[in-house]
This record gives sequence, C-alpha cells and structure tokens, in this order.
Amino acid sequence: MTGALALDPCEAPPRIGVSGVLRHWLNADRTGVNAAYARAVAGAGGVPLILSQIIGAAHAGAALEGCDGLLLTGGEDIDPSYYRAAASPHLETVDAERDRFELALFAAAHARRLPILGICRGIQLVNVALGGTLWQDLPTERPGPVAHDGASRTPPAPRDARIHAVRLAAGSRAARALGTERLEVNSLHHQAVRYLAPGLVATGWSDDGIVEAVESADEPWLLAVQWHPEEMHAHASAPDHGMFRSLVAEAARHTRAGVAPLNLRQAGG
Repeated sequence: MTGALALDPCEAPPRIGVSGVLRHWLNADRTGVNAAYARAVAGAGGVPLILSQIIGAAHAGAALEGCDGLLLTGGEDIDPSYYRAAASPHLETVDAERDRFELALFAAAHARRLPILGICRGIQLVNVALGGTLWQDLPTERPGPVAHDGASRTPPAPRDARIHAVRLAAGSRAARALGTERLEVNSLHHQAVRYLAPGLVATGWSDDGIVEAVESADEPWLLAVQWHPEEMHAHASAPDHGMFRSLVAEAARHTRAGVAPLNLRQAGG
C-alpha cells in the first residue's frame, strides 16, 4: 500500500504538466520528453501535457494554465551560476534556455501551490530554485563507494537496472508513496544535492550519504528524487509507480480543494 489518495472515477483525470526538452535528431530540432515519463503519468491515471522549453520563461505561467500538477524531468546539468558557483571542469552540457524556462515554471507552479514531483535533474532544479547548491561532479568532488551513474559503467547499465540502495525516512512522503523505507533504485546522475535549500527536508539517502529524496516540510505538496522511477513503468509490481500515483492523487485533491496561490515572495518569485 502507498500513501496515494484515491481518485474519483467520475472526475476528469488530473492534467500533469511535464517539462520537455529540445534535441537535434535526424536533421531536425525536436521537442518532447522520454516516453517513460508520459507512460508513468498515464499509467497512474493522469493526463501528461508536455511543456516544451520553447515556450520560454516569460510564458511559463501561461503554460501551466489548465495543469493540476507538475513533473520536472531529468537531463542536462544546471548552470552553476544559479547557485553562485564557478563551473567545474567536469561540468557537462548545460542548456540556458531550459534552465530559464524550468526555473520560471517551478516558481509559477510553487506560487500556485501545484503538487510538484522532481526527477533526477528535477531534484537538483528544485534545490537550486529554493536557494540550495549542488555537487557538480560526484566522482571528483564527493567520491564514495556507490556508483551513482549507471550509464558510465562498462557496459552501461540498462536504464531500469537497480544498482544501489536508498534509505527513506519513516513516515516521509517518499516512504509512503513507495510503501517501503528501503529500495534498490536505478541511478543515472553525476551531480547531486550539496547544501539543502531552506524549506526542504532530506528524506532519502544512498549508503554513502548522498541525498536521494527531498520534500517540502508541509504544504504545498513537493517531492523530488534523484533516481528515475519513470523507467520502471513497464514493471507492474514496481513500488516506483507509487511516486506517480501520489502526484496524480495530490493533483486531483488540489483541484477539488481549489487551493489558493502562495505569495510570490514565499515562492521565491
């Protein structure tokens, strides 16, 4: 059992905004998301709406019109200037347009008190947006016994391969969503939360002490994890489905309750 709320089958399914990316592929610019995110949201009973970074930061608020929740997806490193750090020589690709759009998207969603789920880059973006910092490259800045980047293995680990354990705080949103306090997770990152932002609580850790889950202390509902639960969408019994069921159920509750927006100063806007 997870901590997700029950959905009313008579109500329209909640619409979840999913932050999209821009990629050049087969001689054309294309925008969208890895299908695993959309499948995970749809599998949990939500309607995924892709919010492309092409929309731009100025229109991030308008992009959220009609959305009942927000999913921040994985991808590039975040420009370290946003957390007042010089770029490490091991910093990988950054995307200025995506950074600006997603930071504005998060601020608008947080101000509207929308439920928010962050995944991989998503946990990092939430932490930076609220005033925290990041390890720019774990192997060189914070080496440890846990291999966090399955893609760097030889051969690379499949995206759904569970490669290390995460311990979750008892009673946390993460533990309630997953129905467990310890989970083997897939892992595809070289950056991670360093200093935790005010207003966030760390509720998940790998065995080498890296923060793997954070959440808001109270309302609005906010949960972010460092691994990729969406990649387990095809595994019927995977506890990771609970992350998306919780997001969708909270989005339905938010819509039914007609939650008032936060003061923008509170939201960091």
